[in-house]
Amino acid sequence: MVFGFLKGEFIDVITWLDDTRDTMVWRFERQGNAIKYGAKLTVREGQAAVFVHEGQLADVFGPGMYVLETNNMPIMTTLQSWDHGFESPFKSEVYFINTTRFNDQKWGTKNPIMCRDPEFGPVRLRAFGSYSMRVADPAVFLKEIVGTDGEFTSDEISDQVRNVIVQEASQVLAKSGIPVLDMAANTADLGKLIATAIAPKIAEYGLAIPEFYIENISLPEEVEKVLDKRTSMGVAGDLNKYMQFNAAEGMAQPNSGVGAMVGAGMAAGMGMNMASGAGPWGAVPNAAPPPPQPAAAGKAWHVAENGVTKGPFSEGDLTAMVASGALDRGAQVWTAGQDGWKPAAETELAKLFAMMPPPPPLAG
Repeated sequence: MVFGFLKGEFIDVITWLDDTRDTMVWRFERQGNAIKYGAKLTVREGQAAVFVHEGQLADVFGPGMYVLETNNMPIMTTLQSWDHGFESPFKSEVYFINTTRFNDQKWGTKNPIMCRDPEFGPVRLRAFGSYSMRVADPAVFLKEIVGTDGEFTSDEISDQVRNVIVQEASQVLAKSGIPVLDMAANTADLGKLIATAIAPKIAEYGLAIPEFYIENISLPEEVEKVLDKRTSMGVAGDLNKYMQFNAAEGMAQPNSGVGAMVGAGMAAGMGMNMASGAGPWGAVPNAAPPPPQPAAAGKAWHVAENGVTKGPFSEGDLTAMVASGALDRGAQVWTAGQDGWKPAAETELAKLFAMMPPPPPLAG
């Protein structure tokens, strides 16, 4: 009975299986039991085991299986005086440290970062992204961060790490000298600079940041609206033509009857004129010039000659021009209601040529 009682007081196997995603440290609960000398310790990949004896950090074990004896517990041996062969049980606290990566940790600037942009002058920037962290030095992490916490999660350290990141990110972005409009193309390089800057401070906690990403750098909302207007002006090109087009579109909105039809026609006409004068993509090579506006009263004719529009002319004027030879049957003419430019002989002006005598016969 006494042997059975003593046997129940000893711990023979020390191990930890973690099924959570955020536990960084877990304390092995011995509940007053003593750890037997020669007990088996199993440390899996992605773990480390730290022994704390009477408040003092003793041994640190990496992945593997250990038999807790004098030959592999040098610090504990000194503390327990086992060097003379005294194989008594010992009461130490065992902390298992998760050394795997804790991914998808978020960071972001709570307040804007003041920067001096070479193009816009003083601006306020916001930035956010993600990072991964892992325990690089279990002993330092336990002493500096965990203390006696029996179950330590990543949320308990993420705020402190985030503060370090934001402080260094603010300085890197402010000193970079990169124009705001070019920062999106340089997030990878800026991320490396920030990761390098935070590494020494994070190492003091026994941590490392194997991955660091900047997902976005943005301006305040009101500044982005102004920038969007500036971009729109650049896309619009000629501001006068852009305003004319907008006015025509407004007139083309469906209201009632003839007014809507007239507005639509004006919008279409102005849109075509803008397209034809906008550049090579809108102009038709070697095409006749667009028809001019018709005269206010009476039927008037216009004549196109060498790409230049002349007129308006009355039928009397054209009769005189035919008589003098200034207007022939192939001349391009246009009048209100006519579908584009046509040779004079194919319009109602053909009668003017019918009244003229044919060319005189050759002498001879």
